Formats: sequence, C-alpha cells, structure tokens
Amino acid sequence: MSAADTAFLAARARAIKPSPSMAAKSRVDQLRAEGRDIIDFTVGEPDLPTPAHIVQAGIDALRSGDIRYTASTGGRPLLEAVRAKFARENGLDYALDELIVGVGAKQILYIALAATVQAGDEVIIPAPYWVSYPDMVLVNDGVPVVVPCPEADGFKLTPHALERAITPRTKWLLLNSPSNPTGAMYSAAELRALGEVLARHPHVWLMTDEIYEHLAYGDQRHVSPAAAVPELAGRTLTVNGVSKAYAMTGWRLGYAGGPKALIKAMATLISQSTSCVSAISQAAARVALTADQACVAEAAALFHARRDRIVAGLNEAPGIRCPQPQGAFYVYPSVAGLLGRRSPAGHLLQSDLDVVLFLLDEAGVAVLDGAAYGLSPYLRLSFATSMENIEEGCRRIVQACGRLT
Repeated sequence: MSAADTAFLAARARAIKPSPSMAAKSRVDQLRAEGRDIIDFTVGEPDLPTPAHIVQAGIDALRSGDIRYTASTGGRPLLEAVRAKFARENGLDYALDELIVGVGAKQILYIALAATVQAGDEVIIPAPYWVSYPDMVLVNDGVPVVVPCPEADGFKLTPHALERAITPRTKWLLLNSPSNPTGAMYSAAELRALGEVLARHPHVWLMTDEIYEHLAYGDQRHVSPAAAVPELAGRTLTVNGVSKAYAMTGWRLGYAGGPKALIKAMATLISQSTSCVSAISQAAARVALTADQACVAEAAALFHARRDRIVAGLNEAPGIRCPQPQGAFYVYPSVAGLLGRRSPAGHLLQSDLDVVLFLLDEAGVAVLDGAAYGLSPYLRLSFATSMENIEEGCRRIVQACGRLT
C-alpha cells in the first residue's frame, strides 16, 4: 500500500494491528504449503466437531425455511433459551429486552464499546489479556489502560491494582474469566473484593467475557461477576457465546445480558451493521443451549486430560516453567530460563518472540509470544489439539531447548 493510500485511511484503522493469532495461523499455513511439518499450538478453537444434534438443528432450519432476518437483538426462541441458560447456570435473571445476540462474543464486546466509549474514555484491561481487547478500545477512540497482573498474583487483577488504575475517565473494567491466555479464574471471594472497589466508583461499568466458562478443571467452578456481586448487575454486561463450549466457532454466535438501555443502543448499532445473526446459527444455538449438556462435560473432560499432559510435557523442557491453568484451553509458560542462551545457529534469545521464532525454525512448533498478550517473557500455547500433537510438540520443544547453549 502506498503512502497516499495509507493517508486515505482513518486514524482509527491505522491505530490497530491484525490479530497475532490470525497472523500466526497464516504463517503456519504458508510453512505447511512449503512442505514443512508444523505442530500448531496457536489456534484458539476446539478441534472437535460441532455435536451432531446441533448440526442437525441447523439443517432442519434450512429445510424448514427458517432463513429470514430476525430482530437485531436475536429471535425470540433463542433469547428465551439464553434467558433460561443465564438463570440455570449463572444465577442471573434477565428480561428478554435485557438480552442480545451477536455475530460471536467478539462482536458483542466490540459493539458494547462502540455504544459507550467516547474519545479519551479509559477501559481497564488486566494483562495478560486477549489480544483483541486493546485494539477494540483504540478503534473506538478510547484509551486502553493495561494493568500488569504478574504470575505471583495468579495472573489476576487485585483490588489494590484496580483502585490505582481508576480515574475520572474510566468507563469500563473488562474482565475475562477463565482467561485467554493464562487460564486463570476468579473465585467468588476475589470477585467480591473487586466489587468493593467498583462500588466506590459508580461511573465504572463492568464487562465480563465468560466464553470459556465450561472449561474449568478439578475443583474450579466458574462464577459470573454479576451473580457474585449482584449490586453491580445494573452496570454489568455479561458476555458469552457458543463457540468454545459447543465447538461452534464458525457458526459465529455470541450473546449477552445487561441493562436495557445499553442493550437497546447495541441493537441499534447491529441493525446498521450486520442487521442480525444468521437465522440458521440461531436455530442451532437454541438447541445447543436447551438440549442435553453431556457433550459439554465430555469436551471439558477431554481438555482436562490434555491440560495435564501439556503441562507435564513442557515442564520437562530445560529453561521452561509451566504453571497449571485453572480453565480455558491455554497454557502460559515462562521462558525466562531460556533468555540469554544461544541456538545451534548462534542466535541469541533475548525475548519471548525470539523463543517463538527459535521453536518454529528449530523444532517446527508454532506458539505465540507473551508480548502479544501484554506480559513477557511467556509463551501462549493452545491445547485445543490432539493428544498426539501435544505429545509430539512437547517432545520437539524438549529436544530443541536441550540444544541451546
């Protein structure tokens, strides 16, 4: 693109960058096209098929002619299912006009920011964060206020850190639990402690990304902040979707519950952009939320076993230390022990990005750097892949790290 073409673009478009995970996927696809054997730990989506009964619901919608526009908030049958889901699983009671459906949870997050953030407004984002959060704020002329949450704090925001980050310009706190990229989860007690801080600052609203809620391991249980701190419900947007729990990433359907005025404004923006979610996806999502949930438990058990294997495998690599995530399907290992060492080709590893490139070139393993998620020196690996890939990928990493000097 020429300088003239770039100048034509709006400043908001120039201020953001492409998703690192999507860029990594493109690089992996390119290397594979060149004949390289690559183990890919970058993709954040289940490798499982959408359960057959959910697929059948989409087929039935096509065959029955359920292919028309719906309301911008979503069709009533799906909204009723979302309402029941929130009540049953999260202890949240929403009226139908307090619910909305979007083209993935990602659109819900984006539209909520577009409906509320004005130039100079601040959004608090705990780091490590999902890579899209800061750019979503920037494209809406807001200011992302990144708060480092070190491993010593479980990669979680503390009340003290939250208090320090709040200013008169703060509009939202954006909280993700279970977390992408660390798998950290907030307990009810931790959420109440954060709620006590927010209670002192009524101008700050809470946006919660709960897309990984069903992927919680061992004794961990997901708690919705709006349920843990009900006094904040009137200024909380609870965001979720069907992508991760039901392996429906390509169906593109997310949903949220929140204050009526906010939902109405979001629906207006959707009406002028995507109009509504595909009616076929809505029919499938309704069945996903209302049918037997055994498929969700089965997937969670599978990911639990994969988590244990990848954590054990990475901890065998000299210079890598991998804490055990509580949820989601990511690990966030420290590579501090690799920095300052040299590859067989003589390249000095000075950052987590250097480690990423080393593992790709030396081991044929694709991972993502912690810098992209706001906290170094770490890597993010997705274990939403086969046990065979996990074992082979870890074997390659252990061998490659053993060749460093």
